[in-house]
Amino acid sequence: MSQQQPPINDTSIQDTNIPEHARERLTSMRNDATHKGLFTSDLSVNEFLLVREAGFDPVGLVVGSSIYHIGYQMANWGQNQEMNVLTQAMYHARELAMTRMEEEAEALGADGIVGVRLEVTRHEWGEDLAEFVAIGTAIRSRSGQHFRNTHGMPFTSDLSGQDFWTLLRAGYRPVGMVMGNCVYHVSRQGLGQWFSRVGRNVEMTNYTQALYDARELAMERMQAEALSLQAQGIVGAQIVEHSHGWGSHMIEFFAVGTAVISVSDDHQIQTPSLSLLLND
Repeated sequence: MSQQQPPINDTSIQDTNIPEHARERLTSMRNDATHKGLFTSDLSVNEFLLVREAGFDPVGLVVGSSIYHIGYQMANWGQNQEMNVLTQAMYHARELAMTRMEEEAEALGADGIVGVRLEVTRHEWGEDLAEFVAIGTAIRSRSGQHFRNTHGMPFTSDLSGQDFWTLLRAGYRPVGMVMGNCVYHVSRQGLGQWFSRVGRNVEMTNYTQALYDARELAMERMQAEALSLQAQGIVGAQIVEHSHGWGSHMIEFFAVGTAVISVSDDHQIQTPSLSLLLND
């Protein structure tokens, strides 16, 4: 029989910057003597059961959003360079969305958030506007064990329910979803450069160096966030790239992953089992 969730402190919900209807939704998910809460979750059935098996209860789907105006920055036509104004805008917008998602998890008394998705969507209100959304399932430990990060906030993680269960079983735990980005302008070729390469197999060193540098900056910033959480490593790291409609010579590299720490001296890894899918 599952342990009843402790009641949510209504005062903590009212004191946040969470919109009114979100506060109503969070309040409705509480459990107390007179009210049985209803959790929401975007976990699959298998993920839900494995999170429960790991000793956690889902307490609610949590969301953070920021609609952000992306400013303008002039680039030198013939120079590889980071677009610092755009880099900072894209990072700050994502950070606002993540922070608001964490506020919802905090209001629910959660220990962490799993399966976090961080998405960027453009609407028709204007070409310089974008909505940044962070969404995941807040969970709470039934053991009462401390699972929060070094900042005293619920941990965030983009791990699936299966990966979260596997990580805990192996003696590790997530401490935070970490990210780094870099918006970079790749210089254009001059007419002479273009003619000199016609019909030849040759490396485009200008492009190679530009994209190499941009990826390194994004990864370096992701690693710096992990160090600030006193993590020992990052799992599930991804590097994605997108132009966001800026044009062919402007690109953002976004690095994201889950920072983890060891919680056991004995890391026993389960032997993988062979499974055969019968789907078409």
